[in-house]
Amino acid sequence: MNNTYGRLASHVYNLDKYIGRSFGDIDYYRERLLGCRGPIVEPAVGNGRALIPLLEAGFDVSGFDASQDMLDYCRAHCTDRGFAPALSRQAFETFTYAQRFDAIVVPAGSLQLIADHGVASAVLTRFFDQLAPGGRLIFDLYPGDMVADLQPSIRSWQTETGDLLTLTSQRVKTDVIGQTTVSHLRYELWQEGRLASSELEFFTMRWWGVQEMRLTLRAAGFADIVISGDYAFGRVPQDGDHVVTFECRRPE
Repeated sequence: MNNTYGRLASHVYNLDKYIGRSFGDIDYYRERLLGCRGPIVEPAVGNGRALIPLLEAGFDVSGFDASQDMLDYCRAHCTDRGFAPALSRQAFETFTYAQRFDAIVVPAGSLQLIADHGVASAVLTRFFDQLAPGGRLIFDLYPGDMVADLQPSIRSWQTETGDLLTLTSQRVKTDVIGQTTVSHLRYELWQEGRLASSELEFFTMRWWGVQEMRLTLRAAGFADIVISGDYAFGRVPQDGDHVVTFECRRPE
């Protein structure tokens, strides 16, 4: 299975994307959610990097993730800060809640983890159904990375106990027609100079065209679609923008 975020992958994620680390998204989402009094959910919540700052700002946020290792980090970070949000192990394709939400937020391009267009379209429809009338969906896409000249790379982190974690990544496939890329991600844990454990992940991402996503959102029933470049709300995305953010509503 692709994009599963196992034990080592989740550990690297937690070290690299630590709580409160912002790529411009945290301040942006916090500002866009001002005035939102009802419940909010973050799919693919990860270790809580974005969720916890929203909780600290007073929002009623819950989350889900397909990775139990990620959820364990998220729960621990929340507990350390005195929070106990509703967190559950669910997948994009099958998540369900008894309540409806005033907002669904998906920062950091997590929606691109859904490689199949039909599945992604169905997930957007699930988002629509899970929103209260007038509720908003806000999410990010990273459109430029598909055509980037990505060379093999090696990164490393020191763990809390002084061990070494390394990540070797290499793109192995680019499907221009299918708008997907596949990379091999090799995670390794080194203790006293010896390899203690390793994981290999086949990491698949889908790359959306801006107008393609607009049409897909309309087909799912969303209205009032605003597309913004590099976290400048309402500014039409331009060539060279790193991130494109979509905000839309379920009609009243």
